[in-house]
Amino acid sequence: MNSAVENSSMTKEKRWNIPPNAPACMEKHLCSVQYRADGTLLLGASNLTGRNWQGSVWIYSDPEQAPNEGFCKAGVQTEAGVTDAKWVSEKGVVVASDSGALELWELAEDERLLVHRFTKQDHDHIVTTVSPITGGSSAVTGSMDCQIKVWDLSQETVVSTFRVHTQPVNYVSCSPTDDSLFISCGQDGRLLLWDRRKPNKPASRIESPSCSLTTVAWHPHHRSTIAFGDELGRVTVNDFLGTKPAQVEAVHSRRVNGLAFSSHGAPLLASVSDDCTLAVMDCDLQEKLRDRRHQDFIKGLSWLHGSSSTLTTVGWDHLVLHHTVDAAGGGPSCSS
Repeated sequence: MNSAVENSSMTKEKRWNIPPNAPACMEKHLCSVQYRADGTLLLGASNLTGRNWQGSVWIYSDPEQAPNEGFCKAGVQTEAGVTDAKWVSEKGVVVASDSGALELWELAEDERLLVHRFTKQDHDHIVTTVSPITGGSSAVTGSMDCQIKVWDLSQETVVSTFRVHTQPVNYVSCSPTDDSLFISCGQDGRLLLWDRRKPNKPASRIESPSCSLTTVAWHPHHRSTIAFGDELGRVTVNDFLGTKPAQVEAVHSRRVNGLAFSSHGAPLLASVSDDCTLAVMDCDLQEKLRDRRHQDFIKGLSWLHGSSSTLTTVGWDHLVLHHTVDAAGGGPSCSS
């Protein structure tokens, strides 16, 4: 009898092998998602409790198990609400906070514990976006205080502050091929290209103000090609060094929250929106997939590395949906 109870207890313990420090419950609003190169999934979550936002970060070795807390690889409660979370290295995670802080967490050797490295509150308002710089030792943040900051993560300090945007910064994205370049966009409608090698004039304007620009993504193979979205639901693809006119498509009926290119030779472009839909397009912005299963704002998306066909979306409905797109033109499939 005792043996049976012991075996039952061991089975139950193995099934719910929750890592140390992982919260018992994940917040409802999923705000960010990103795959590591090996397919490990990073989630950021937040929820308003009373008058305060609470947040947490979660890591899953099996993305199909997300957002089930009992099957996470590691998880931790953050000091405030999470607005963005990104892999900065194989074990490092940077978190943008609604307290105005940047947080750095690092996985322990067995990857079952997230260790706090630092929290630095250097912005005067919500940090809306964070983007790691190629190399893993630096990052760029943007905030509702209209400022952009470049961080030296190893020194736990801000090395540069830029005050060019006249309204809140919605998004920053560092070049995947040049560690000196990044792009920012904001509610002032300006899309700016930054070159940190030019201290006297670091920013040049790519797009003139028309409406609030919300997100931007770099093409994986063309160094001067980017895609950006706006609050009206439009997606634009533009080569900022070329003479070819920009391609513009009204993809969504509401604000575009995220854009991401896949990584194969002729990449697909995925976009998510406050209209609760995912759209996947080819290089000519022709629609390949439209998924409407989310029941609330879709806030994050990420393609699986080395794959042109699999991407994951998350939203305020607490859903983590996995999508497979046939780039050759066949029918898509989806799972949750």
